[in-house]
Amino acid sequence: MREPEVWTLGRLLAEDLGPTVVWATPSVAARTGASLPHSVLDPQAALPDATRTLIAVGGGTLMDAAKIFRAESRPDLRLIAIPSVWGSGAEASPVAVAQDGLRKRIRLGDQYVPDVRVRWPELADSLSDRGIRRACGDAWSHALEAFLSPLADAPLRRAIAALIGRMRELPIGRDARWFDVSVDACRVQAASSVGLTHGIAHTLEGPLRAEQADFGWGHAALCATFLWPVMSLNLRLSEGTARKFEEEGLDLSAVLARTRLVFDEDGYDRAVGPLATRWREVLRDPCTRTNGVLVRPGALEHFVGKAFAA
Repeated sequence: MREPEVWTLGRLLAEDLGPTVVWATPSVAARTGASLPHSVLDPQAALPDATRTLIAVGGGTLMDAAKIFRAESRPDLRLIAIPSVWGSGAEASPVAVAQDGLRKRIRLGDQYVPDVRVRWPELADSLSDRGIRRACGDAWSHALEAFLSPLADAPLRRAIAALIGRMRELPIGRDARWFDVSVDACRVQAASSVGLTHGIAHTLEGPLRAEQADFGWGHAALCATFLWPVMSLNLRLSEGTARKFEEEGLDLSAVLARTRLVFDEDGYDRAVGPLATRWREVLRDPCTRTNGVLVRPGALEHFVGKAFAA
């Protein structure tokens, strides 16, 4: 898998990038415009033909849009990705996710890997505590679902176990180390796969954004909200789930404690009704099909009845 170069903000400012355009998430657009000597354009606007470098500053959704645009419309561009929050790892990933109506479509290939990722951790300073928990939950969902995926072979599972050990050392809170750890978590899920948590997130994100615009639903919010319930389901359905952790010397109770820390009860109560309505769509999602345990229609009761919290 191709990997991007890693730069500091100082290196970025010192480089001659040629004609450059910046795309930025609204929450960091003002700071980006004040710090970078390049034009900040609306991602919906046409890119000038002379542009040679595109800098994408923001979360995974914006970076994925930039990755898809570069790969499919302007492969001549140099793409520089600057994450404003950890979790998605999109700044170094060969995965690009696009919204197709209310559904998510996944693209995979080296052509979606940015050329450079830039460390600018101060961009995350303005995140709320809820935003921080969501970002941590996103990273944890990548690592745990990759670990349990039936597509992970023994060497990859050992590597993911080592990563999970590193993640346990980090707080569910503000810590710049999460940026690099999130990149590693995204890499292992790209090499393996993810599961039901992501099947739920990909199915519900579009509808919940439309139906509950006040809550700030996004991929990370859904992954953080459903990771603990899904892990609980996997453990209930198969003894092999716990055995995988035991075989790699991982403390399952400590891992589950992290999933409970990122859980959002208010968000869950808002989302469980839409989950029930769209449950068959969730079961058909490609990510659900690579869950660590086979998920049958009757598993919905686990979520509706909050069996994980009993």
